[in-house]
Amino acid sequence: MSLPHYTAIDILISMVLAFIMFGVGLSLTSTSFKNVIFYPKALLAGLSSQIIVLPIISFTITYFSNLPVPFKVGLIILSTCPGGTVSGFLTYFFKGNAALSITFTSINSFITLITIPFIINLSLVFYYGKTTEIQLSYIETIIQIFSVTIVPALIGVFVRSRYPAFAIKTQRPLKLMLLVALGVVFVIKFFAAEKSGGSGVTLHEVITILPYALLLNALSMLWGYRFGKAAGLGLRNSYTIGIEAAVQNTTLAFLVAGTLLQNQEMIKPSLIYAMFSFWTAIFYTYLIKRTNGLKLFDEFKS
Repeated sequence: MSLPHYTAIDILISMVLAFIMFGVGLSLTSTSFKNVIFYPKALLAGLSSQIIVLPIISFTITYFSNLPVPFKVGLIILSTCPGGTVSGFLTYFFKGNAALSITFTSINSFITLITIPFIINLSLVFYYGKTTEIQLSYIETIIQIFSVTIVPALIGVFVRSRYPAFAIKTQRPLKLMLLVALGVVFVIKFFAAEKSGGSGVTLHEVITILPYALLLNALSMLWGYRFGKAAGLGLRNSYTIGIEAAVQNTTLAFLVAGTLLQNQEMIKPSLIYAMFSFWTAIFYTYLIKRTNGLKLFDEFKS
């Protein structure tokens, strides 16, 4: 299999996301990860939501929708690509459990090698009546996850351990810089011409896909948060699971749909999802914190 072609816009997005994860790492210490490992209940609850429940939600939505078949499969592909860099940034930015978020990303980088081909083949059988041999390239996946997520975050953790005063001092201005940069690159990705690496999504396609993508997003957030609360995981962990369930790794979805399945139509649900999921996550954060008597940037009490 040939390596995917990356445009200047794709490279720019990867660079910004890597820088974001470096900022996330600056907020963490080794104690943060020890707590996740020694108290794995939140981790197991989040992983089960991402790997099992989200695909079930997307299958249900697409079954009852009137979407064209490529868009249905594209929405299912999206649901099989659980949280990545953006969810980690949002968790860090709004003071969720950032260590838990990064641990999700690390473990999912290996689990999805099995779950993505299995679930997508089921969707192809169901909607097309045939199977397609699909296997994630280990090299491409490892490069993506470790270069854009794990390595920058670990560098941030290292810098925090060696220069704690510098790390603490730079966190606030770095948050604002990263938020602006992230918004800019995704706007460019959406509106740029296809030959430059843009999406090529039409207004009609946006109107067609948007209601179902929003429904997937809302149900995923609601499930993650309510499941965490029902499991007694506390407000901070429940909030984090909601973010991780709803903010999907659209970059991985682009790779699966565009490179492995060679179907540009299947990419479009992920492109549209990426345009609003960041903002709905902020709205979700506002609602959760307001309901619990907190301001938007307050620390969680539990």
